[in-house]
Amino acid sequence: MQTYNPIRENHWSHIHKNSKPPWRIALIANLIDQFEPDLDDPPDAGAEFDRRQTIEAIASALESEGHHVHLLQGDYSLPEGLINVRPHICFNIAEGVRGDGREAQVPAVCELLGIPYTGSKVVANAISLNKTMTKRIWQQQGLPTAPYYEFSSLEDVAHAEFNYPLFAKPAREGTGMGINNHSIINNHDELISRVAWLLNSYHQPVLVEEYLPGREFTVGFIGNRGNPVHRHRPDLYDADGYHWFPVLEIDTHASLSPAVYGHDAKAREIGSVGAPNYLCPADISETLRAQLIDLTRRASEALDVYDMSRVDFRLGADGQPYLLEINTLPGLNPQLSDLCIMAASEGISHQVLVSEILHLAAERYQLPAVSGHFESGKYTMYKSVIASEMAS
Repeated sequence: MQTYNPIRENHWSHIHKNSKPPWRIALIANLIDQFEPDLDDPPDAGAEFDRRQTIEAIASALESEGHHVHLLQGDYSLPEGLINVRPHICFNIAEGVRGDGREAQVPAVCELLGIPYTGSKVVANAISLNKTMTKRIWQQQGLPTAPYYEFSSLEDVAHAEFNYPLFAKPAREGTGMGINNHSIINNHDELISRVAWLLNSYHQPVLVEEYLPGREFTVGFIGNRGNPVHRHRPDLYDADGYHWFPVLEIDTHASLSPAVYGHDAKAREIGSVGAPNYLCPADISETLRAQLIDLTRRASEALDVYDMSRVDFRLGADGQPYLLEINTLPGLNPQLSDLCIMAASEGISHQVLVSEILHLAAERYQLPAVSGHFESGKYTMYKSVIASEMAS
Protein backbone atom coordinates (compact mmCIF):
# COMPACT_ATOMS: atom_id res chain seq x y z
CA MET A 1 0.00 0.00 0.00
CA GLN A 2 1.39 3.41 -1.00
CA THR A 3 1.19 6.20 1.56
CA TYR A 4 -0.70 9.29 0.39
CA ASN A 5 1.68 12.10 -0.50
CA PRO A 6 -0.03 15.43 -1.34
CA ILE A 7 3.01 16.65 -3.24
CA ARG A 8 3.14 13.48 -5.34
CA GLU A 9 -0.62 13.54 -5.90
CA ASN A 10 -0.26 17.05 -7.28
CA HIS A 11 2.53 15.80 -9.58
CA TRP A 12 5.03 18.19 -8.06
CA SER A 13 7.82 15.69 -8.47
CA HIS A 14 7.77 16.33 -12.24
CA ILE A 15 6.87 20.00 -12.40
CA HIS A 16 10.43 21.36 -12.21
CA LYS A 17 11.52 19.28 -15.21
CA ASN A 18 8.76 20.56 -17.48
CA SER A 19 8.16 24.12 -16.33
CA LYS A 20 9.84 27.19 -17.71
CA PRO A 21 10.92 30.17 -15.64
CA PRO A 22 9.82 32.38 -13.99
CA TRP A 23 9.64 30.05 -11.03
CA ARG A 24 7.35 30.03 -8.05
CA ILE A 25 9.74 30.46 -5.10
CA ALA A 26 9.07 29.89 -1.43
CA LEU A 27 11.28 32.26 0.56
CA ILE A 28 11.60 30.50 3.91
CA ALA A 29 12.72 32.51 6.92
CA ASN A 30 12.24 33.17 10.62
CA LEU A 31 11.32 36.80 11.23
CA ILE A 32 12.65 38.46 14.36
CA ASP A 33 9.61 40.74 14.68
CA GLN A 34 7.40 37.65 15.02
CA PHE A 35 9.58 35.98 17.64
CA GLU A 36 8.27 35.76 21.20
CA PRO A 37 10.89 34.46 23.66
CA ASP A 38 10.04 32.05 26.45
CA LEU A 39 10.65 33.06 30.04
CA ASP A 40 13.74 30.86 30.34
CA ASP A 41 15.31 31.94 27.03
CA PRO A 42 18.73 33.66 27.11
CA PRO A 43 18.88 37.46 26.80
CA ASP A 44 19.91 37.31 23.12
CA ALA A 45 17.33 34.72 22.06
CA GLY A 46 16.12 35.27 18.51
CA ALA A 47 19.25 37.18 17.53
CA GLU A 48 19.84 34.91 14.54
CA PHE A 49 16.39 35.55 13.07
CA ASP A 50 16.02 37.93 10.13
CA ARG A 51 14.76 41.46 9.94
CA ARG A 52 11.87 42.18 7.62
CA GLN A 53 14.13 44.51 5.61
CA THR A 54 16.35 41.53 4.79
CA ILE A 55 13.37 39.51 3.57
CA GLU A 56 12.17 42.41 1.43
CA ALA A 57 15.61 42.80 -0.12
CA ILE A 58 15.89 39.10 -0.98
CA ALA A 59 12.36 39.03 -2.36
CA SER A 60 13.09 42.08 -4.49
CA ALA A 61 16.23 40.46 -5.86
CA LEU A 62 14.33 37.32 -6.79
CA GLU A 63 11.45 39.26 -8.31
CA SER A 64 13.87 41.25 -10.48
CA GLU A 65 14.19 38.09 -12.59
CA GLY A 66 10.40 37.73 -12.79
CA HIS A 67 9.99 34.99 -10.21
CA HIS A 68 6.91 34.81 -7.99
CA VAL A 69 7.93 34.92 -4.33
CA HIS A 70 5.93 33.64 -1.37
CA LEU A 71 7.20 34.10 2.18
CA LEU A 72 6.82 31.07 4.44
CA GLN A 73 7.75 30.84 8.11
CA GLY A 74 10.39 28.25 9.00
CA ASP A 75 8.28 26.72 11.78
CA TYR A 76 5.57 24.10 12.30
CA SER A 77 3.36 25.78 9.66
CA LEU A 78 5.92 25.11 6.91
CA PRO A 79 4.66 21.72 5.61
CA GLU A 80 1.16 23.10 5.13
CA GLY A 81 2.55 26.21 3.46
CA LEU A 82 4.66 24.23 1.01
CA ILE A 83 1.75 21.97 0.10
CA ASN A 84 -0.41 25.02 -0.64
CA VAL A 85 2.20 27.09 -2.51
CA ARG A 86 3.78 24.13 -4.37
CA PRO A 87 6.99 26.02 -5.18
CA HIS A 88 9.39 25.03 -7.93
CA ILE A 89 12.25 25.79 -5.52
CA CYS A 90 12.74 27.18 -2.01
CA PHE A 91 15.15 29.96 -1.09
CA ASN A 92 16.03 28.97 2.46
CA ILE A 93 17.44 31.35 5.07
CA ALA A 94 15.50 29.91 8.04
CA GLU A 95 17.30 29.17 11.29
CA GLY A 96 14.66 26.79 12.62
CA VAL A 97 12.89 27.17 15.92
CA ARG A 98 14.30 24.72 18.48
CA GLY A 99 16.58 21.79 19.07
CA ASP A 100 20.23 20.94 18.50
CA GLY A 101 19.96 20.65 14.72
CA ARG A 102 17.36 23.34 14.08
CA GLU A 103 19.10 24.75 10.99
CA ALA A 104 18.47 21.36 9.39
CA GLN A 105 14.71 21.47 9.96
CA VAL A 106 13.75 23.30 6.77
CA PRO A 107 16.06 21.21 4.55
CA ALA A 108 14.60 18.06 6.14
CA VAL A 109 11.03 19.15 5.36
CA CYS A 110 12.01 20.02 1.79
CA GLU A 111 13.70 16.63 1.40
CA LEU A 112 10.61 14.91 2.80
CA LEU A 113 8.37 16.63 0.25
CA GLY A 114 10.86 16.36 -2.61
CA ILE A 115 11.23 20.11 -3.15
CA PRO A 116 14.53 21.70 -4.31
CA TYR A 117 16.07 24.29 -1.98
CA THR A 118 19.10 26.53 -1.77
CA GLY A 119 22.09 25.90 0.43
CA SER A 120 23.54 22.89 2.15
CA LYS A 121 21.61 19.73 2.86
CA VAL A 122 20.33 18.27 6.10
CA VAL A 123 23.49 16.74 7.55
CA ALA A 124 25.78 19.69 6.82
CA ASN A 125 23.35 22.16 8.40
CA ALA A 126 22.89 19.98 11.47
CA ILE A 127 26.61 19.46 12.00
CA SER A 128 27.68 23.04 11.35
CA LEU A 129 25.47 24.36 14.15
CA ASN A 130 27.16 21.90 16.50
CA LYS A 131 30.51 23.63 16.90
CA THR A 132 32.09 20.78 18.85
CA MET A 133 31.15 18.15 16.26
CA THR A 134 32.43 20.44 13.50
CA LYS A 135 35.79 20.82 15.23
CA ARG A 136 36.05 17.04 15.66
CA ILE A 137 35.55 16.52 11.94
CA TRP A 138 38.08 19.20 11.09
CA GLN A 139 40.62 17.67 13.43
CA GLN A 140 40.09 14.27 11.81
CA GLN A 141 40.77 15.92 8.45
CA GLY A 142 44.03 17.41 9.75
CA LEU A 143 42.72 20.98 9.71
CA PRO A 144 43.97 23.49 12.31
CA THR A 145 41.59 24.39 15.13
CA ALA A 146 42.33 25.40 18.71
CA PRO A 147 42.37 22.74 21.45
CA TYR A 148 38.93 22.52 23.01
CA TYR A 149 36.68 20.96 25.63
CA GLU A 150 32.92 20.49 25.80
CA PHE A 151 31.21 20.65 29.18
CA SER A 152 27.67 19.48 29.87
CA SER A 153 27.95 20.07 33.62
CA LEU A 154 30.17 21.83 36.12
CA GLU A 155 31.38 18.44 37.30
CA ASP A 156 33.05 17.94 33.91
CA VAL A 157 35.22 21.02 34.45
CA ALA A 158 36.96 19.47 37.47
CA HIS A 159 38.42 16.64 35.38
CA ALA A 160 40.08 18.72 32.65
CA GLU A 161 43.48 20.40 32.47
CA PHE A 162 43.72 23.87 30.96
CA ASN A 163 46.16 26.33 29.47
CA TYR A 164 44.80 29.80 30.18
CA PRO A 165 43.51 32.05 28.74
CA LEU A 166 40.42 30.25 27.44
CA PHE A 167 37.36 31.25 25.46
CA ALA A 168 33.85 29.96 26.28
CA LYS A 169 30.65 30.02 24.24
CA PRO A 170 27.46 27.99 23.74
CA ALA A 171 28.24 24.90 21.66
CA ARG A 172 25.16 25.15 19.44
CA GLU A 173 24.35 28.80 18.74
CA GLY A 174 25.21 31.33 16.05
CA THR A 175 25.28 35.09 15.48
CA GLY A 176 27.67 35.66 18.37
CA MET A 177 25.08 34.53 20.92
CA GLY A 178 26.48 34.06 24.40
CA ILE A 179 29.70 35.91 23.51
CA ASN A 180 30.74 39.13 25.25
CA ASN A 181 33.55 40.65 27.31
CA HIS A 182 33.25 37.83 29.85
CA SER A 183 33.95 35.14 27.25
CA ILE A 184 37.73 35.37 27.71
CA ILE A 185 38.68 33.38 30.82
CA ASN A 186 41.91 33.84 32.74
CA ASN A 187 41.60 31.53 35.76
CA HIS A 188 39.64 28.68 37.32
CA ASP A 189 37.13 30.87 39.18
CA GLU A 190 36.25 32.73 35.98
CA LEU A 191 35.87 29.41 34.16
CA ILE A 192 33.46 28.00 36.75
CA SER A 193 31.42 31.20 36.75
CA ARG A 194 31.20 31.45 32.97
CA VAL A 195 30.42 27.80 32.32
CA ALA A 196 27.70 27.89 34.98
CA TRP A 197 26.12 30.96 33.41
CA LEU A 198 26.20 29.51 29.90
CA LEU A 199 24.75 26.18 31.03
CA ASN A 200 21.93 27.88 32.90
CA SER A 201 21.20 30.45 30.19
CA TYR A 202 21.42 28.36 27.02
CA HIS A 203 20.50 24.85 28.27
CA GLN A 204 23.14 23.18 26.12
CA PRO A 205 26.79 22.13 26.36
CA VAL A 206 29.50 24.78 26.59
CA LEU A 207 32.45 24.83 24.20
CA VAL A 208 35.68 26.01 25.82
CA GLU A 209 38.70 26.61 23.57
CA GLU A 210 42.21 27.82 24.12
CA TYR A 211 42.07 31.55 23.38
CA LEU A 212 43.56 32.71 20.08
CA PRO A 213 44.97 36.25 20.53
CA GLY A 214 45.51 37.24 16.90
CA ARG A 215 43.53 39.01 14.17
CA GLU A 216 40.10 37.71 13.17
CA PHE A 217 39.04 37.00 9.59
CA THR A 218 36.08 35.54 7.79
CA VAL A 219 36.19 33.99 4.31
CA GLY A 220 33.07 33.60 2.18
CA PHE A 221 32.26 32.05 -1.14
CA ILE A 222 29.49 31.00 -3.48
CA GLY A 223 29.72 28.01 -5.77
CA ASN A 224 30.00 24.26 -5.90
CA ARG A 225 32.63 21.83 -7.08
CA GLY A 226 32.51 21.27 -10.82
CA ASN A 227 32.94 22.94 -14.19
CA PRO A 228 30.99 26.24 -14.15
CA VAL A 229 30.70 26.59 -17.93
CA HIS A 230 26.91 26.08 -17.96
CA ARG A 231 26.12 28.30 -14.99
CA HIS A 232 24.00 31.42 -14.97
CA ARG A 233 27.11 33.63 -14.80
CA PRO A 234 29.97 31.23 -15.65
CA ASP A 235 32.65 33.94 -15.75
CA LEU A 236 32.09 34.62 -12.04
CA TYR A 237 33.62 31.29 -11.00
CA ASP A 238 37.07 29.77 -11.06
CA ALA A 239 37.82 26.52 -12.87
CA ASP A 240 36.96 24.50 -9.73
CA GLY A 241 33.48 26.02 -9.53
CA TYR A 242 33.91 28.55 -6.72
CA HIS A 243 33.84 32.32 -6.42
CA TRP A 244 35.97 33.54 -3.50
CA PHE A 245 35.04 36.91 -2.06
CA PRO A 246 37.73 39.24 -0.71
CA VAL A 247 38.80 38.25 2.80
CA LEU A 248 37.09 40.31 5.51
CA GLU A 249 38.89 41.29 8.70
CA ILE A 250 36.83 41.95 11.83
CA ASP A 251 38.55 44.66 13.87
CA THR A 252 36.94 44.74 17.31
CA HIS A 253 39.35 47.08 19.09
CA ALA A 254 36.89 49.99 19.13
CA SER A 255 33.76 47.86 19.51
CA LEU A 256 31.54 47.20 22.51
CA SER A 257 33.54 44.03 23.18
CA PRO A 258 37.22 44.59 22.32
CA ALA A 259 38.95 41.36 21.24
CA VAL A 260 35.56 39.62 21.08
CA TYR A 261 33.15 39.56 18.12
CA GLY A 262 29.94 39.09 20.10
CA HIS A 263 26.25 39.55 19.45
CA ASP A 264 25.91 43.09 20.82
CA ALA A 265 28.74 44.33 18.61
CA LYS A 266 27.46 42.43 15.56
CA ALA A 267 24.02 44.00 15.90
CA ARG A 268 25.37 47.57 15.68
CA GLU A 269 24.94 49.46 12.45
CA ILE A 270 28.19 49.74 10.53
CA GLY A 271 30.00 52.94 11.45
CA SER A 272 28.01 53.49 14.64
CA VAL A 273 29.57 53.82 18.08
CA GLY A 274 30.51 50.42 19.45
CA ALA A 275 30.41 48.61 16.11
CA PRO A 276 33.44 46.67 14.85
CA ASN A 277 35.40 47.90 11.87
CA TYR A 278 34.85 45.72 8.79
CA LEU A 279 38.02 45.82 6.70
CA CYS A 280 37.49 44.39 3.23
CA PRO A 281 39.63 43.48 1.44
CA ALA A 282 41.74 42.70 4.50
CA ASP A 283 45.27 44.09 4.51
CA ILE A 284 47.07 40.74 4.42
CA SER A 285 49.75 39.07 2.37
CA GLU A 286 48.89 37.02 -0.68
CA THR A 287 50.35 34.02 1.14
CA LEU A 288 47.93 34.37 4.07
CA ARG A 289 45.02 35.03 1.71
CA ALA A 290 45.75 31.84 -0.23
CA GLN A 291 46.11 29.91 3.02
CA LEU A 292 42.75 31.16 4.31
CA ILE A 293 40.99 30.28 1.06
CA ASP A 294 42.55 26.82 0.96
CA LEU A 295 41.49 26.13 4.54
CA THR A 296 37.98 27.42 3.83
CA ARG A 297 37.67 25.13 0.83
CA ARG A 298 38.87 22.09 2.78
CA ALA A 299 36.76 22.91 5.84
CA SER A 300 33.63 23.35 3.71
CA GLU A 301 34.18 20.26 1.60
CA ALA A 302 34.74 18.21 4.76
CA LEU A 303 31.09 18.95 5.66
CA ASP A 304 29.77 18.65 2.08
CA VAL A 305 28.63 22.27 1.89
CA TYR A 306 26.61 23.57 -1.09
CA ASP A 307 26.02 26.91 -2.83
CA MET A 308 27.44 29.29 -0.20
CA SER A 309 29.28 29.37 3.08
CA ARG A 310 31.41 31.49 5.37
CA VAL A 311 34.25 30.28 7.59
CA ASP A 312 35.68 32.22 10.55
CA PHE A 313 39.34 32.27 11.60
CA ARG A 314 41.63 33.73 14.22
CA LEU A 315 45.38 33.85 14.20
CA GLY A 316 47.12 32.12 17.06
CA ALA A 317 50.13 33.31 19.05
CA ASP A 318 52.24 31.59 16.39
CA GLY A 319 50.75 33.81 13.66
CA GLN A 320 49.02 30.88 11.95
CA PRO A 321 45.28 30.78 11.13
CA TYR A 322 42.98 28.46 13.07
CA LEU A 323 39.42 27.52 12.14
CA LEU A 324 36.76 28.83 14.54
CA GLU A 325 33.44 27.83 13.01
CA ILE A 326 31.51 27.60 9.76
CA ASN A 327 28.22 29.22 8.78
CA THR A 328 26.34 27.21 6.17
CA LEU A 329 23.47 29.73 6.31
CA PRO A 330 25.33 33.05 6.19
CA GLY A 331 23.22 36.15 6.70
CA LEU A 332 22.02 38.11 3.68
CA ASN A 333 21.21 41.49 5.19
CA PRO A 334 22.45 43.89 2.47
CA GLN A 335 23.93 46.35 4.99
CA LEU A 336 25.09 44.23 7.93
CA SER A 337 25.85 40.67 6.87
CA ASP A 338 29.48 39.71 6.37
CA LEU A 339 28.87 37.89 3.07
CA CYS A 340 27.12 40.95 1.63
CA ILE A 341 29.93 43.23 2.81
CA MET A 342 32.46 41.01 1.02
CA ALA A 343 30.43 40.92 -2.18
CA ALA A 344 29.87 44.69 -2.18
CA SER A 345 33.60 45.30 -1.70
CA GLU A 346 34.26 43.88 -5.15
CA GLY A 347 31.22 45.42 -6.81
CA ILE A 348 28.85 42.44 -6.69
CA SER A 349 25.36 43.71 -5.93
CA HIS A 350 22.97 42.14 -3.47
CA GLN A 351 20.70 41.23 -6.40
CA VAL A 352 23.49 39.33 -8.15
CA LEU A 353 24.51 37.57 -4.92
CA VAL A 354 20.96 36.36 -4.26
CA SER A 355 20.47 35.42 -7.91
CA GLU A 356 23.62 33.30 -7.98
CA ILE A 357 22.67 31.41 -4.80
CA LEU A 358 19.31 30.61 -6.40
CA HIS A 359 20.81 29.47 -9.70
CA LEU A 360 23.53 27.39 -8.06
CA ALA A 361 20.79 25.38 -6.35
CA ALA A 362 18.71 25.27 -9.52
CA GLU A 363 21.70 23.86 -11.40
CA ARG A 364 22.11 21.08 -8.83
CA TYR A 365 18.45 20.13 -9.20
CA GLN A 366 18.53 20.58 -13.00
CA LEU A 367 15.83 23.21 -13.11
CA PRO A 368 15.77 25.06 -16.45
CA ALA A 369 18.13 28.05 -16.48
CA VAL A 370 16.76 31.56 -16.70
CA SER A 371 17.69 33.38 -19.88
CA GLY A 372 16.85 37.06 -19.83
CA HIS A 373 14.43 38.81 -17.52
CA PHE A 374 10.72 38.42 -16.99
CA GLU A 375 7.95 40.70 -15.88
CA SER A 376 8.21 41.24 -12.16
CA GLY A 377 6.30 38.84 -9.97
CA LYS A 378 4.33 39.75 -6.89
CA TYR A 379 5.80 39.39 -3.41
CA THR A 380 3.20 37.73 -1.18
CA MET A 381 3.18 36.52 2.39
CA TYR A 382 1.57 33.15 2.90
CA LYS A 383 -0.43 32.83 6.10
CA SER A 384 -1.53 29.33 7.02
CA VAL A 385 -4.72 28.65 8.93
CA ILE A 386 -2.65 27.84 12.04
CA ALA A 387 -0.68 31.09 11.80
CA SER A 388 -3.88 33.09 11.36
CA GLU A 389 -5.40 31.48 14.40
CA MET A 390 -2.34 32.31 16.49
CA ALA A 391 -2.44 35.95 15.44
CA SER A 392 -6.12 36.30 16.32
